[in-house]
Amino acid sequence: NFANQFFQMIFSEILIFWYKKNKRELPWRNTKKPYFIWLSEIMLQQTRVTQGMSYYLKFTENYPTVSDLANASETEVLKMWQGLGYYSRARNIHFTAKYIAHELNGKFPSTFKEIITLKGIGDYTASAIASICFDEPTAVVDGNVYRVLARYFGIQTPINSSAGIKEFKELAQSLLDKTQPGTFNQAIMDFGALVCKPQNPLCDECPLSESCVALQKNLTKDLPVKEQKIKVKKRYFNYLVVVSNDDKTILTQRNDRGIWQGLYQFPLIETDKNINEKILISSTEFIDLFPDETSISLFNPKEIIHKLSHQHLHTHFWIVETASHKNAEIPWKTIQNFPVPVLIANFLVQFQLKK
Repeated sequence: NFANQFFQMIFSEILIFWYKKNKRELPWRNTKKPYFIWLSEIMLQQTRVTQGMSYYLKFTENYPTVSDLANASETEVLKMWQGLGYYSRARNIHFTAKYIAHELNGKFPSTFKEIITLKGIGDYTASAIASICFDEPTAVVDGNVYRVLARYFGIQTPINSSAGIKEFKELAQSLLDKTQPGTFNQAIMDFGALVCKPQNPLCDECPLSESCVALQKNLTKDLPVKEQKIKVKKRYFNYLVVVSNDDKTILTQRNDRGIWQGLYQFPLIETDKNINEKILISSTEFIDLFPDETSISLFNPKEIIHKLSHQHLHTHFWIVETASHKNAEIPWKTIQNFPVPVLIANFLVQFQLKK
């Protein structure tokens, strides 16, 4: 047991020593305010630091306090989030900001137990906030931590299995430097991001390389292990981009619980395969939308495939020109004000160039 404790101490000391010399200078590293740490942690889920940084700076500039964020409209928050993806994160931070501002008098909870009850906050984010802001000894386990631990200790348990989640959390907790938990947590995450990278890890520069199981057994590429992912679903989207004579169009808000909830889009006809113009205009959905005469043309002959984590959207944009339409109420010049999925934002750039 003594040997075990000694090893754990050495492991955390080596990582913290490495971190103090090599850590990334990031804007949220200069604060212990939970609001800023929370924002940065939510933004960096599923997102690289380089991409998340500009969003973090934009958010903290526009909403310097949790109350400022709470007072913004959901549409405004989604518009500011546009391009970061996984939009439920934006809806959740807005919901939680309102809860903290109105129910907790603007005071962020200070214990792991309380923080984890907030909407959109799981074990990882709660551990990060509790350890960094309040020195609570709770270990973080994110993709970087899974990778470092799986490789260093040669663990074959899949990281996305319930057994794996439990095993890695317990291991991370046992290695945590209880005297400086926030520093240790940031050290192991930065180490995974900068040295023990997914592809081409820098084993030659690694201060833990001499005792790394994956390096000794040539398993670096095989670890961590992930169970087979869900099958990717193919979907076929036909967006109908209305252009009326008075330069107006139709945008509707997606309110169903699926992807892009709360974002805006052009009228959509989803089909079970790619279709041609003849099939499109003879469909009941099209006829219901456009009972009057229209002129239709395909904007992108080559389908655009937009890849999400569990689905690939095979997309065509159809330009529908019409004299007028009762639902065409949005002037084209105001279209930039609406939060839209990146798929539509990219189309708008191309379309405005050709217009």
